[in-house]
Amino acid sequence: MTSNPNNPSNDDDETPKDPLAEMLQNLMGGQGMGNIDPAELAKAAGLPNDPQLLQQMFAQVQAMMSSTSDGPVNWQLAHENARRVAAAGSDPSVNAQQAREIDEALRLAELWLDPVTDLSATGLIGRAWSRAEWVEATLGTWKRLTEPVANSIANALSNALTQQMPEEMKSMMGGASSMLQNMGGAIFGMQLGQAIGALSAEVVSSTDIGVPLADLEMALLPANVAKFGEGLSLPENDVRLFLAVREAAHARLFVQVPWLRGHLLGAIEAYARGIHIDMSRIEDLARDLDPSNPEGIQAALSQGVFTPERTPIQTAALEKLETALALVEGWVDELTAEATDKLLPSATALRETVRRRRATGGPAEHAFSSLVGLELRPRRLREAATLWATLKEERGIAGRDAIWHHPDLLPTGEDLDDPKGFSERRRLAEASDSDVDDALQKLLSGGYETTEDDTQASNSGGDSAENESGQAPETDNTDPEAPSK
Repeated sequence: MTSNPNNPSNDDDETPKDPLAEMLQNLMGGQGMGNIDPAELAKAAGLPNDPQLLQQMFAQVQAMMSSTSDGPVNWQLAHENARRVAAAGSDPSVNAQQAREIDEALRLAELWLDPVTDLSATGLIGRAWSRAEWVEATLGTWKRLTEPVANSIANALSNALTQQMPEEMKSMMGGASSMLQNMGGAIFGMQLGQAIGALSAEVVSSTDIGVPLADLEMALLPANVAKFGEGLSLPENDVRLFLAVREAAHARLFVQVPWLRGHLLGAIEAYARGIHIDMSRIEDLARDLDPSNPEGIQAALSQGVFTPERTPIQTAALEKLETALALVEGWVDELTAEATDKLLPSATALRETVRRRRATGGPAEHAFSSLVGLELRPRRLREAATLWATLKEERGIAGRDAIWHHPDLLPTGEDLDDPKGFSERRRLAEASDSDVDDALQKLLSGGYETTEDDTQASNSGGDSAENESGQAPETDNTDPEAPSK
């Protein structure tokens, strides 16, 4: 190296800065690069000898490697990227008129729901959010849902990058090599933030994906509500009211059934923790992975090439999770239909639109599922809605909603297959449980204790039993071989 970046005698106007040298100097806290030769480093990495291209490339790499995080995933970058993507399109702040319209719609929705459910109103204040506000309100829950699988993928990606780095580059990096360990988590954090930011442009409420991403909140996104209504040829107020009833129904369920939010989030966490990363697949991909090309790595992530494989255990866990999501969405779907049937002429058309949208998912939802291997779509929404309608016919509103009293009472996948057989199966199960309880109570109270006389009578084979006349039977002591008289 012929010049020292820290030497004040260098004239920046006469000698242009080497972008790679500048990046390494910044990464090392401005202390210089020692014996590292940027030209040799670029050559070892297979980088182009174009200062302008290097400047652009390493600006992104520097940001990823110099940022710090408490774990394998850089959540700061996830947050920043989610906000950036949310603001990339048109995301105006909510104005006073929009806030008033959303508040009025949610208040009216609560009144419409009162006659069709036994669960009481929440008393929550309706909110109107921009997309950026939705990101801020939900990012904590996204972190909780995705952290287990995100950590696994970030570690696998970091290992793949390290393995693929040329030995010459490893030796030249010296003390800066530890910074490369942040790259996997940084790249994944950026991708996750991009997926969450893209979702902010699709969701219409705080519970639109069926999971309460913001605890104890009831909110709509005016910009996305308007986008949802485009092309439907329906009054804007009808669309807003219908979506408000859905949001209010979700909020009422999650507030009045306090165990439900933890039940759903816990099921998602358990599924994510059990996801298996196929390291052999990562190693195969690493052969074509270029550590110097972050954009190529991000493209691989967005295409799902690092999506974890699903084991049979995880498939079973996912089926249970999908059943729970379907039950929530089916209940909300049924209540919304009941509440709006005679009040909104467009209710039937809006119900079908929402059903199809929830069953298929939008582009951002697909991108998210490719990234973390988790889909949050209620595939069996229609079957669940039929089940809740059947239970209302058989048990009434209070009997139907009583199913939410305890997680053990929830219907299963078998019940979605045969809604009309649910009550009979539940009756038999309850009768069986009652028999067990009665037998246990009788045992504990001494009802099964036997006396000594009872034991002797049992051992005698019934010889002491009385005959039909109430007298003991006569005993013939005659020798059978003696001649008859």
